[in-house]
Amino acid sequence: MRAAPPILREMAGATPCSPHRCERQGLSMHLAADDGLLDPVWAGSRSSLDLDDRAVAHTMLRVEREWGTVCGDAGIVPRDVAAAIARAAAAVPSDDELRRIVEQTPLGGNPLIPLVSQLRARLEDAPAAASAVHKGLTSQDVLDSALQLIAADAIDEHLAPDLIGAGDAAARLAAEHRDTLAIARTLGQPALPTTFGYRAATWLVGVQDALGRVREARAALAVQLGGAVGTSASLVASGADVDGLRAALAARLRLSDPGRPWHTNRAIVLQLGAALAGVVAAAGTIAADVATGSRPELGELAEGLAEGAGGSSAMPHKRNPVRSVMLRGAALQAPALLSTLAAAAGNAVDERPDGAWHAEWPALRGLLRLATGAAEHLCALLDGLTADPERLRANLAAAGDAVLAERVVGRFADAAQGGRTGLRDAIASAARAHGDVRAAALAVLPDQLDGRPAADALDEAFDPRGYLGQAQQLTDRAVAAWAEARDAAAG
Repeated sequence: MRAAPPILREMAGATPCSPHRCERQGLSMHLAADDGLLDPVWAGSRSSLDLDDRAVAHTMLRVEREWGTVCGDAGIVPRDVAAAIARAAAAVPSDDELRRIVEQTPLGGNPLIPLVSQLRARLEDAPAAASAVHKGLTSQDVLDSALQLIAADAIDEHLAPDLIGAGDAAARLAAEHRDTLAIARTLGQPALPTTFGYRAATWLVGVQDALGRVREARAALAVQLGGAVGTSASLVASGADVDGLRAALAARLRLSDPGRPWHTNRAIVLQLGAALAGVVAAAGTIAADVATGSRPELGELAEGLAEGAGGSSAMPHKRNPVRSVMLRGAALQAPALLSTLAAAAGNAVDERPDGAWHAEWPALRGLLRLATGAAEHLCALLDGLTADPERLRANLAAAGDAVLAERVVGRFADAAQGGRTGLRDAIASAARAHGDVRAAALAVLPDQLDGRPAADALDEAFDPRGYLGQAQQLTDRAVAAWAEARDAAAG
């Protein structure tokens, strides 16, 4: 008979042991590290240590510490008790403490229960303080507040600064290449002339929009306080000013005060998740363009890679656009995580969801990891990106006269044999046969156009510089709007 899984033996009172985690001698359980071995977009990022299990546990302790201080200030607990709680909760969990929290989390279904036990154990010599720990709270108050605080710190310290850096780099590329001719592609095929500056400006708008949504989500991040079923009954019974306590805790955690608990109203989490997924989507769009433009047969773009980056385990000649590859991978992962948050929000039943709340935790942390890692790589990608104007122009020229067909038909349809349909069909037939589009147009046009030889009129019509639409003006607007937003944020 197969042995029961370790956690089932733990629930049955047996000592847990797994051949993957336990030493050959003794039953000491090791922590299973998750440093991003299979998630390179955030592995080793500046935010990675701020989002690991130890950081989550320490942030929950921070919430308990600040709550103890708030209770002390309000006279709910003596100040010396509050001070003792603050001292005990200040220490980062040790390896042994974190191991025990991880082991015991499945027993109650959330990590706060064993963490509170650990905190009380730290206060074994101060029984009054141990008894006052977690006073009036429920697990969801602390865990929700901690995850909101983790998100706030990640946005303030990593995500927003990196998006600003990415925006600055995109604005520089847009301004530098405002007039650099390029071929626009739709559905993977050459379409019309454009400028590389306008493409970079489009990236810039995406970054700016993503940053705006992140800032809106950051402002909405809120403290959670509602007690066991959202009524704060135990605090009310003790005569506490619950609204005042909530406001004080929000201020100490630098979160907003929603004025009420939100145990089953998960709009705040969903808004945050959507903003994080939007960051990854914006980065993925840019990465897709860069990956395409850096193909050797196009040669339009090149990532500024560090020594040893972008190589292959088998092919010495490879110079892979590795940042773009990682960003595209992240963009494929984020939608599923956002979908989990949306599903959880729609299944938040009763006064505390039975599973939907639990599904949020890994999905939200996954989005935070992807978004912060993606923003860091995006900033570096755009800052080091180089565009080759000659190759951009050469690829436009290689697309041939057919990419100006829209302009020719629009200008000369009334003069052509068979009108618009005759001119359009002649050009389309030549293009499909890889023939001479200009000769095909001349064949159905009169000798004179606009008072001059038709060939001269077509030379002008087939000049891509005259058919850029608003590309340059829109580029200027995007760069100016970014500068204005930067100045406003700095002010």
